Amino acid sequence: MTREGSAETATARRVVRVEDALPGEARVLEAAERSLTGRRRGVAALTPFLGPAFIAAVAYVDPGNFATNIAAGAKFGYALLWVVLAANLMAMIVQSLSAKLGIATGKNLAEVCRDRFSRRTTYFLWIQAEAVAMATDLAEFTGAALGLAILFSLPLFLAGLITAAVAFGVLALQERGWRRGEAVITALVGAIVAGFAIEVLLSPVSGSGVARGVLVPTLPSSEATLLAVGIIGATVMPHVIYLHSALTQRRIVGVDEEARRRIFRFELIDVVIAMGIAGAINMAMLATSAAVFHTSGLNDVGDDLTVVADQLGAHLHAHAGTIFGIALLASGISSSSVGTMAGQVVMQGFIRRRIPIFVRRTVTMLPALTLLAIGASPSRALVLSQVFLSFGIPFALVPLVLFTRNRELMGGLVNRRVTTVAAGVVATVIVCLNVYLLEQTFFG
Repeated sequence: MTREGSAETATARRVVRVEDALPGEARVLEAAERSLTGRRRGVAALTPFLGPAFIAAVAYVDPGNFATNIAAGAKFGYALLWVVLAANLMAMIVQSLSAKLGIATGKNLAEVCRDRFSRRTTYFLWIQAEAVAMATDLAEFTGAALGLAILFSLPLFLAGLITAAVAFGVLALQERGWRRGEAVITALVGAIVAGFAIEVLLSPVSGSGVARGVLVPTLPSSEATLLAVGIIGATVMPHVIYLHSALTQRRIVGVDEEARRRIFRFELIDVVIAMGIAGAINMAMLATSAAVFHTSGLNDVGDDLTVVADQLGAHLHAHAGTIFGIALLASGISSSSVGTMAGQVVMQGFIRRRIPIFVRRTVTMLPALTLLAIGASPSRALVLSQVFLSFGIPFALVPLVLFTRNRELMGGLVNRRVTTVAAGVVATVIVCLNVYLLEQTFFG
């Protein structure tokens, strides 16, 4: 066989498209090709597909989660650990559907909405998604500023300006290729994991208490019920539903339906690993708070994250507060960068417009900087932003479930009936809990 004939045969066997990839990304795509054709096995076969779910998972360990988990542990000990587990399982279902939509259609959720809905509906969805993205950024930017303030005793406004500079640096790396962006975000998530692993080791966590909290569902009071609703209802962030479908739509593209099914199997593992890590972090937050604050009678310490850092240092180790501050800073920077990426996806998907990412970063950080400049309570801003996010949940979650059950749209990756039923139950539960949370917040 001639060299030309061999090249044609190799092209015919290709199952992944590599056109227009940067050199580093082309290497990843070639590795994915070998995995999908069985020439790369074991853990090595999985590595080219890891990344998208880790970026999405950042939203599940953002500063809002810090506030909710610390408050739950301080007030009710280990009793609400089962709620964190349930919320994490729901997140796995939702994010797997989002990843599947991008792989099956080559489009993200916002683009599919634009294609399937009327112009008026599309513009409404875009406006509310932009508002949700800005509220998300408020929480995450404020959390990063709080982390800097904890570490260096800085005024919050100055900490906010430094956070802005760091965020621009992270975005500059992301602009140089999706693999670099994934590496940066994964490293920041690693810092959060390491931080809370140390906190758990330093804390007198009760193994039996953790087991009981995970395995025995209980709601000690009406206040615990409301907090449980907050944990589950605010777990699924609408902006990462849009983003995850965008991260998988052109990352590794299968040339046929069979290749796309194989890609989804690998991406499903990515989701389970990433969401499992996020769930472990959230459980570690709650368990640490229960072991340190609930047992000491400090039930209201979770209302202010600065006080949390101080009390961790006082009760555990001189550096425990510093470790908490580092984890909070990593959470704020990573989740803020992810929020900016999601904003780009939303605008480009719904209305086919794109603005420079640094301009978007500047615009979305202005509300947070304004709040810090006027001396507003950052912890209160975190709570209000989480409540505002509740408005956006149905507008991302319901279309996702409807689209992924559509065989004409999804082809061979259409949901199985049991998947659609499970996703429908999850969507209904999350939407109802968010409605309840809003009702209790404004009228309870």
